[in-house]
Amino acid sequence: MPATPSAFETTPTFADLTTIRIGGPIDEFVRPETRDEVIDTVRRADAQGTRLCIIGGGSNMLVSDAPFHGVVVRDMRDGIRVSRSAPGDSGDVIVEADAGANWDDFVAWTVSEGYEGIEGLSGIPGSVGASVVQNIGAYGQEVASSVLSVTAWDRQAGAIVEIGHDNLAFGYRFSALKATMYETPEVQGTGEGRRETRWFPSPRYVVLAVTYRFRRSRQGTVGMGQLAKALGVEKGTRMDLTDIRAAVLSIRATKDMLEDPTRYANPWMAGTKREIPEAGEPNHNRWSCGSFFINPVVTAEHARRYLDGAPQYPGVLPDGTPGVKTSAAWLIDHAGFHKGFRLPGVAADSADGAEPSSAGLSTVHTLALTNRGGATFDDVWRLASCIRRGVDDAYHIDLVPEPVVIR
Repeated sequence: MPATPSAFETTPTFADLTTIRIGGPIDEFVRPETRDEVIDTVRRADAQGTRLCIIGGGSNMLVSDAPFHGVVVRDMRDGIRVSRSAPGDSGDVIVEADAGANWDDFVAWTVSEGYEGIEGLSGIPGSVGASVVQNIGAYGQEVASSVLSVTAWDRQAGAIVEIGHDNLAFGYRFSALKATMYETPEVQGTGEGRRETRWFPSPRYVVLAVTYRFRRSRQGTVGMGQLAKALGVEKGTRMDLTDIRAAVLSIRATKDMLEDPTRYANPWMAGTKREIPEAGEPNHNRWSCGSFFINPVVTAEHARRYLDGAPQYPGVLPDGTPGVKTSAAWLIDHAGFHKGFRLPGVAADSADGAEPSSAGLSTVHTLALTNRGGATFDDVWRLASCIRRGVDDAYHIDLVPEPVVIR
């Protein structure tokens, strides 16, 4: 039996908890197993004015190596409940999942049960709660398409609230939940007790559970050209859910955009995933935050002037008007940052013959910034900043980081 963390260490570091394996020590780490424990922990941290970080799978975050003076909460609840069939003769089913459930475990469960809706989101690291904050998407699907509502703890009101789909303001890698992360709470108290900090690095609304509407079907729709090509069919073809999931996992594996299963040898990860892939040697291409930059959406005029030859798809601008979405990976590569690119190490006297930085682009995918072993926050951030400057110089686009960055 593996040793429990308490047997040798009081608290983990963020490097123990994140997929990029970077981050400093944590003052307090709490793993609540009931809804009441989740709420009590959040209330206590807020009452004390302590920084609060709700962590899911640790896949979409880049954290400083400095100590985190606050409370980190990892919800250990992973229940799934089929509450009822949807009204009418639609054949749909209503499912509620606890926020702490591992996302890919949940996807695998829906496929095994014959529930269509999120099979294209297979292999994405993280948790059910984090998935709706980010509105994850891949291979022609977004989680928003299946979400009916979110049950959350409102840190401002001190109450459990139900937020319906229409009030979640889902957009491309965006939700109303995510927006509240950067809002400033109403001022509470006076003098030394006065609090004016943002809710960051967690939203005002702490997700407790998510309710979905799925279609009862053993088949799903192949919704993206790349996926269709892998399956040898036309886009829009109906296929068995298990075949779609297998193809998605295979594509993600070829790009090393799956999490490295060796992370589960770390006792701090115990109990967070039910289905753990067989682990071989560590794969540093997978020591990443996933996609580091959001695919930008620009005006049609900007695309015409600067994006000749770049992939272009219909998109929506922040103001809700039509725009052009392009590929961040293409921009990075064509700005001169190719697969495996690494900067010289910061301690080098010159770039000529210097040891490379421990942070670098994946050797198979330019959208993943990776920890090649021993990388620090500054190593990754220096690489990200260099890439952003290069893309801005070449295409007049400021790439926006996708991970939550905690300094």
